[in-house]
Amino acid sequence: MKENLNHISIHVKAKRKQNKLTQPELALKAGVGLRFVRDLEQGKNSLRMDKVNDVLRLFGETLGVVQMDRGKLLGNE
Repeated sequence: MKENLNHISIHVKAKRKQNKLTQPELALKAGVGLRFVRDLEQGKNSLRMDKVNDVLRLFGETLGVVQMDRGKLLGNE
């Protein structure tokens, strides 16, 4: 699970920089707190999904379900 959050944190930080936004600007535009943006970009492992989606919506994205190979996850490969 932590690995997936790191992907999100890297993605959000890259999108923020690509759009030339500071963390305070991103927080303001997304309607979330600056501390939340910092926690998100640092890969905090307990974040509210609705707030993550508030940030992602600025980039035309949202969290969603991804199909995974259960055999790999359970070590039954």
